[in-house]
Amino acid sequence: MFMKLKTTELTAAAMFVALMAVGANITSIAPFMVVGGVPITLQTFFAILAGVVLGGRLGAIAMMVYMFVGLVGVPIFAQFGGGFGTFLKPTFGFIVSYVFTAYATGYIIEKMKNTVGVFAFAALVGMAINYVFGTNWMYAAYKIWAAAPDGFTYKLAWLWMVVPLPKDIILAILAGVMGHRLKRTLAKSQSRNVNKAS
Repeated sequence: MFMKLKTTELTAAAMFVALMAVGANITSIAPFMVVGGVPITLQTFFAILAGVVLGGRLGAIAMMVYMFVGLVGVPIFAQFGGGFGTFLKPTFGFIVSYVFTAYATGYIIEKMKNTVGVFAFAALVGMAINYVFGTNWMYAAYKIWAAAPDGFTYKLAWLWMVVPLPKDIILAILAGVMGHRLKRTLAKSQSRNVNKAS
């Protein structure tokens, strides 16, 4: 899989791995991004943007690399976490979901018209996958192997997700709009370079 990637693709994927690491720990750089004691992370934003910019396949590969690098012990998860033990945390499902988030976002864009509306729609679908996969994993984890809080229910798991939801909706749409503009700019730049070369 990785052997077939071009140098530019590997570089782009590595860039998004780095962005995910920064996004997971943005509050250490910008403490004001803790609202009401809840840290505002940018992982979902960058996972969606990876799908938008890199496409489904490469975006998913970048997210897989991010996940595996963290699992082997590099502290690139939230709160500078890392190591295989992270797999047992109830929130690890959100990290797994980034692979599907990036792939679905990129896949929709690749199959539909190149409009800002499509990009925003694809980004929102990616965000929905992140929430559905991550929240269900978290619920299962608390019910099967983690110590669930008193009175924990499936409904409560989803109520917890209400706090970051408005932020993630806004950032998802922003990722779609930014990605659309970025891809148009890159396409124009490549077109000018081809014309100059000819």
